Amino acid sequence: MAKKILGLSLIAVLIVIAITQVVKTNIEETQAIENVALGSEVDFLETKEGLAEGEKALDFELTTLDGETVRLSDYKGKKVILNFWATWCPPCRAEMPHMQTYYEEHAKKENVEILAVNLTELDHGVDKVESFVEEYALSFPVPMDVTGEIGKKYQAVTIPTSYMIDTDGRIQHKIVGPMDENMMINFIQEMK
Repeated sequence: MAKKILGLSLIAVLIVIAITQVVKTNIEETQAIENVALGSEVDFLETKEGLAEGEKALDFELTTLDGETVRLSDYKGKKVILNFWATWCPPCRAEMPHMQTYYEEHAKKENVEILAVNLTELDHGVDKVESFVEEYALSFPVPMDVTGEIGKKYQAVTIPTSYMIDTDGRIQHKIVGPMDENMMINFIQEMK
């Protein structure tokens, strides 16, 4: 009888150990996926030069969905809404119609350009981005961050993330989360 109890106890301990290993592995895999999707903890906690309000924005060069090369520095003398987004992001989907309306109704007369950087590395492929742009009838440039390098430099951990950049190329505001048209109007009016 004692051998039976000892045997059953041993089996119970082995089952608990196996379940613990499975749960631990699932937690580690979930954390790894979240780190890829949201940026690593180290990147999130680092303070990067060129991202604080009042500092010169970090320059970059990307290719748009239309195949044109754009550099942030090409827009010196204009106010820039630099937006980071992905097609699978519900707040990004909610924000895009507001951005398009702002672009159509205010951008030219207020000397503003919108650069909506797609985080292509985290997205579902260029065809999904093309469909999204078509569905929302987006007419502003959509640079493609294929490697994820620019999103990391700009700490686009949560999306959408937007930077309001003034005519001198200096960051005036960082907005984490979706904006509506009125927010864009107000932020742009505050800038020189």
